[in-house]
Amino acid sequence: MSFDLAQVNISRLLAPLDSPQLADFIAALDEVNGAGERAPGFRWRLQTEDGNATSIRAFEWDAGQSYGVIVNLTTWASVEDLASFVFGAAHTPIMRRRRQWFAKVAVATTALWWVPAGHRPTTGEAEDRLRHLRLHGPTSYAFTLRQSWTAPDATRATGEPNANEAWFCPA
Repeated sequence: MSFDLAQVNISRLLAPLDSPQLADFIAALDEVNGAGERAPGFRWRLQTEDGNATSIRAFEWDAGQSYGVIVNLTTWASVEDLASFVFGAAHTPIMRRRRQWFAKVAVATTALWWVPAGHRPTTGEAEDRLRHLRLHGPTSYAFTLRQSWTAPDATRATGEPNANEAWFCPA
């Protein structure tokens, strides 16, 4: 069995999506999302019919005093492929400006985990993984780019699935 890396990151909005404060962020979405989709190792991105995910309702429990939460949920071939995109030329200019648009928070806003290749994680799965990371820190169930886990070995010497691995929680 092969695996893909699932990634979720959320951001608490400092202003409404249609505000002048977020205009540069909204204007950059198509370009940054397109660069991500063309990046080596990219597999899938949660999006609506219009090609973005800003209208997807999830993580509302985490909004706090913000104008809401936006979600980025993707799958990748590897931790290295994700890191190359995140810290690459197409994405870092937007990351550098994130404090203009998103609230600084003291808890984890990004979680990674392994899924069977081709699996499309739901926002419910992503919420579960991020909550787990916040409660327990990085583990094989939910981890970060700074402290990541390799893809699980899903078979034992007998060829049977390893039921003791915590990496996958069926929906």
